[in-house]
Order: sequence, then structure tokens, then C-alpha cells
Amino acid sequence: ETETEAQTPPKEALQAAPAAIEPANPPQPEIRRMRVLAAEDNKTNQLVFRKMVKELNIELKFANNGLEAVEGFKSFAPDLIFMDISMPMMDGKEATAEIRRIEAGTGGHVPVVALTAHAMTGDSEGILAAGLDHYLTKPLRKALIHEKIRSFAPEDAQPLDLGGPSAMAAQS
Repeated sequence: ETETEAQTPPKEALQAAPAAIEPANPPQPEIRRMRVLAAEDNKTNQLVFRKMVKELNIELKFANNGLEAVEGFKSFAPDLIFMDISMPMMDGKEATAEIRRIEAGTGGHVPVVALTAHAMTGDSEGILAAGLDHYLTKPLRKALIHEKIRSFAPEDAQPLDLGGPSAMAAQS
């Protein structure tokens, strides 16, 4: 009887452990990654941006001009948009204005962060007046990009930090 009593707590612990683990595991595949759209026509700047955010657990999509940014907004449903201001076909201000018109019909609001080389006084007012929420000046700084992504991360998205070798392998 003593042996049976000694074995009972581990059985209970084993029965309790899966119950504690199971609720945490199944929802994970359903939890999505934060979606970030970066509208940037310069391929080198796209590469730099990708390298700056590679350690974050986000789904990143690029648009090569303002028209693609508007299409990406509609099809990709981003949580955050980084928008270059000077792009061909449709610039960042025009693309943001079009996105805001679409949102007016849906009631949503996706934060748009301007990426600009124009750091002159008065430029920020024009950028913000065009419907962009924030702006960062080029050259971009990794810490500021990460800060913007973290500040707009939705609650239903996976954590932004990639942890351990298994997460890194999943990114490869």
C-alpha cells in the first residue's frame, strides 16, 4: 500500500500536466504573425529594411510603388504600413490618401509610418496632413523601426521576439 500511495501523486501530476500544457499548445497555430507592409521602390532600401526586421516574428511584404501599396493594403490586410514618400506611379502621400478613403468606408485604421529623406522643417506637417500617422527619416535606424513595429503590434499576433534555435530554423 505504501508503494501505491507513493505512485499516486506522480500519476496525478502526469494527468494534471497535459491539461496544463494542452490549452497553451493548440491555439498557437491559429495565432497569426503581425503583418507589415513596406512600400519602398528602391531595392537596396528593401534589402536594408528586411535585414533590420529579420529578427522579428513578422510577416513582411513589399510594395514597389504607391499603387502596389494600395493593392497590398487591400489584399494583405497589414497591421502596419511603412510608406516611402517618393515613389513612382503614385507617391506615398497619394497612396496613403487612397488607403484612408478605403478605410472611411470600412471604419478601420491601419497606422502608416512615412519613410522619407525629407527632414526639413514643414515636411512633417505635410506628411501628417496627408493622413500618415508618423514619420521616420532616412537613413533608417533599426531601433526606431523596431520601436514602431512594437508600438503597433496587435494583441492577437504572436510575440515579436524570435526565441531560440527552433524559431530561427523556422524562419530559414
